[in-house]
Amino acid sequence: MLRYALRRLPSALLVLLVASVLVFGVLRLAPGDPAVVLAGPDASPATVAEVRASLGLDSPLPAQYWTWLTGVLTGDLGTSFILGAPIATLIGHGLGNTLELTVAALLLAVAGGGAAGFALGTARRPAVRGLLGGAVNLALAVPPYATGVLLVLVFAVALPVLPASGHESLLADPVIGAQYLLLPAVCLALPTGAVLARFLATALRRAEQEDYVRTGHGKGLPRRHLLARHVLPGALPPVVTVLGIQTGQLLGGAIVVEAVYAWPGLGQLLLQAVLGRDYLLVQDLLLFAVAVFVVLQTLTDLVQARLDPRVRMGGAG
Repeated sequence: MLRYALRRLPSALLVLLVASVLVFGVLRLAPGDPAVVLAGPDASPATVAEVRASLGLDSPLPAQYWTWLTGVLTGDLGTSFILGAPIATLIGHGLGNTLELTVAALLLAVAGGGAAGFALGTARRPAVRGLLGGAVNLALAVPPYATGVLLVLVFAVALPVLPASGHESLLADPVIGAQYLLLPAVCLALPTGAVLARFLATALRRAEQEDYVRTGHGKGLPRRHLLARHVLPGALPPVVTVLGIQTGQLLGGAIVVEAVYAWPGLGQLLLQAVLGRDYLLVQDLLLFAVAVFVVLQTLTDLVQARLDPRVRMGGAG
C-alpha cells in the first residue's frame, strides 16, 4: 500500500503545478485591475501606477508567478490587496466555517444517499423503485441556489422554525449553531446524496447479478445474508470513488450555498475576492481548493485499493 501511495505522489504534484500555472494565467486574462479598484475611480494615472508598483503588479508575469509560487511553498501567502489582512489568517477563519458546513453536508449525504441508494437498488416493487428514483432525480436536477431559496421560503418564512441566514459556531452554542447549520447543510447535501444514491443503486444491481451471488441464491441462502455479506461489499469500491469526487465538489457547491445563507466561509471569501479583483487572494483560494481535491482523490484511491486489491495490482504494472 505504501508503494502504491508513493507512485501516486508525482502525478499529484504535477497536477498542483499545472493548476498553479492555469490559475495564475487565467486570472490575468480576466477584465479589471486591482490597482484601479484600490486607487479609486477618480485616481490619476500616476496614482494608479504607484499603487500597481506597490502591489508588485508592474513586474513581468513570470516574475510575479515565481514570487507567488515561492511564497506558497514557504508558507507566506501574502496579504490581501482589498481586505488588508494576512491571507493565511483569512483562509484559516473561513476554513473552519466551511469545514463545519461541508462535514455536516457530507454526513447527511452519506446517510441519506446511502439509505436511498440501498433501498433503490434492492427494492423489488416497481412502484417503490419509481418513487425513489423520481425523488433522487429531483434532488439531482434542482440546482442548489433554487433548493436554498425554497428551503428558506418553507422553513424560515412559511414555517418559521429555522433561521434564514447567519452563523453560530457549534462549539460556542451547539443548539443555536445546529439551527443555523441545518438548512445550508441540507441544501449542500441533496445533490451529493442523490449522486451517491444513483451510483450505489446501480452498483448493487450489478453486484447482485454476479455468479457467486446467483450461486448463493441457488443454495437457498437468505437474500438479506447475501446482500450484507456479498452484494454490498462488492458494490462499495466504485461508490467510494464517487464519494471522493463528490466530497471535493462540495467545496464548489459551498460557494453558492454560502452566498444564499450568508455563511462566512471560504465561498464567501472567494466571492468577495473575485468582486474586488484581489488576484493574490483568489489565487491562494483556488490553489488551496485544487490541493484539497487532489488530496481527497488520492485518499479515495488508497481506500479503493484497500477494498479492491485489483487496483493495486493494476497500478503495479
